[in-house]
Amino acid sequence: MTAGEQGGAYTLGHSPDPDDAFMFFGMATGRIDMEGLRFEHILEDIETLNQRARREELDVTAVSYHAYPYIADRYLILRGGSSMGDDYGPLVVAREPMSPSQLAEAIVAVPGRLTSAFLALQLCVGRLPRAEVMPFDRILDAVAAGRAAAGLIIHEGQLTYSHHGLRVVIDLGHWWFERTGGLPLPLGCNVVRRAIGGERIAQISRILARSIRYSLDHRGAAVAHALAYARDMNMALADRFIGMYVNDLTVDLGARGRAGVERFLAEGRAAGLLAADARAEFAGAGPD
Repeated sequence: MTAGEQGGAYTLGHSPDPDDAFMFFGMATGRIDMEGLRFEHILEDIETLNQRARREELDVTAVSYHAYPYIADRYLILRGGSSMGDDYGPLVVAREPMSPSQLAEAIVAVPGRLTSAFLALQLCVGRLPRAEVMPFDRILDAVAAGRAAAGLIIHEGQLTYSHHGLRVVIDLGHWWFERTGGLPLPLGCNVVRRAIGGERIAQISRILARSIRYSLDHRGAAVAHALAYARDMNMALADRFIGMYVNDLTVDLGARGRAGVERFLAEGRAAGLLAADARAEFAGAGPD
């Protein structure tokens, strides 16, 4: 029996970054119809959420698409709530000029081995035996200080890396877009426990989609709320970052978004980088 079925709040995991804060603005502030449900918001970095989902500790949570095959037997992907890089995405940055081929021999700071950014990077350049995992918000400082030769940047670091005197080695979103003939790069998604059941899953899907649409319709207030989670960003930069990752593909993946997901996981399997063979399985978007 889940927390919600016992009369408590469903657990809802998401990252402490501006795009997630924007997405959940309507839910967190009680500005939308919650259909009688309550949610306990749990803010943790994406790699922690990936690992918690593997232990089935959360009812609804953001996870990396890379992590989904390892939890597919227990979770469904919600068609709303995805972050997709549409000809942009995670970056590899360095202090000095580097070629992508040099990364295989370098210490590369990465935000987690189950992040989609790490899978995309390995699809691009091959395995990285010297990859070093560290919290995503410490990678820029580590590269700038010389503790790593390069860093794999997610979240708002994609817009603020130049503040640290760093340069781009690879734009993985652009690489993927060209490789696939225009598909978006799947990064994060929201998943829901299968055990919650179909009717309640549809209800949760509706609430999440409603929250995303509310934020898009009340952008100024939602961006102001999200600014508290924007590191090293002003209002304009935070708004730009949010626009990259909360958009029409976030409201509903649609056929193009799902094609990007299926291609990404298929390439991971073909390259031997995904130990699990599960395919993506989606719950309904739950429109009003």
